Amino acid sequence: MARIPRGPRELGRSGVRVPPLGLGCAPLGNLYTAVPEARARATVRAALDAGLSYLDTAPHYGVGLSEERLGHALAGCDRTAYTLSTKVGRRLRPRAPGEPAQPEGFADTPDRVRAWDFTRDGILAALETSLERLGVDAVDIVYLHDPENHIREIYETGFPALAELRDQKVVRAIGFGMNHSDVLARFVADLDVDVVLCAGRWTLLERTAYDDLLPVCQRRGTSVVVGGVYNSGLLATPGPGARYDYRAAPPETVERARRLAEVCAGFGVPLRAAALRFPFGHPAVAAAVVGCASPAEVHDNAALFGHDIPDELWRALVRRGLLDDDLPLPVRP
Repeated sequence: MARIPRGPRELGRSGVRVPPLGLGCAPLGNLYTAVPEARARATVRAALDAGLSYLDTAPHYGVGLSEERLGHALAGCDRTAYTLSTKVGRRLRPRAPGEPAQPEGFADTPDRVRAWDFTRDGILAALETSLERLGVDAVDIVYLHDPENHIREIYETGFPALAELRDQKVVRAIGFGMNHSDVLARFVADLDVDVVLCAGRWTLLERTAYDDLLPVCQRRGTSVVVGGVYNSGLLATPGPGARYDYRAAPPETVERARRLAEVCAGFGVPLRAAALRFPFGHPAVAAAVVGCASPAEVHDNAALFGHDIPDELWRALVRRGLLDDDLPLPVRP
């Protein structure tokens, strides 16, 4: 068992420190549904006020819209008051006449398209345009985004380009952001990685990262930021129509989520509170990021993260066969 972090934790040996709960900014790019501009800005301000001062975005989110909105919301803010990460690997350009749009789950996006590019020049150019959209001189963390189909390029050009930026102190921490924990484990084993953002593979419903990624991160001193703690929504609302891993949840997985919710309810604990807390049972986990589309969602997640969860709840889930008995479990701070 590991105790829940109360204060900021360092990512690897980078000197970058993040609070245990951060804001995932994909919803600011109109993930699944449009978010009004004013509400997007208010969401960021609410996150900073609530202590969710680690902000994670990417060009992919809304084809640059998330970065633009985050930049608008942060204008005039003290740069030392937040930690900022973005991602590289996709370059954006205006959509040509007649060229198909690329919504990829985002609504009402700017008229741009994405193109994969893990070359050195492509990464430098992508970061430069991200900084322009964000309205800042530098970000703290840069992740190589979803490179599972570009592994050769990562070793030849992608990671060396980020390592060069880190050596030059242009960025402070570098790593990878993706939902393939086996590929992440390979990169961490082979490369000098400060932090990985692993989505959906270390949750109440998914132990994959425990078996492949987390051991090598612990051995190498690489920090883990956990995304997708609600597994695309199933652990938030376990019912018909819920998504799991970005698609419709299988009936057997919905049923397992419902059983998890029933046990949690017996202890007076919302399922979402347990889902937020669970990943911190492993000592390699430094933080979790949650996507929020409104100030109300920020306040709700902050309250859930602070919810008192008795240690006996985790043992009850193990006894019911809903958690494997070899998994590390979080304990009260």
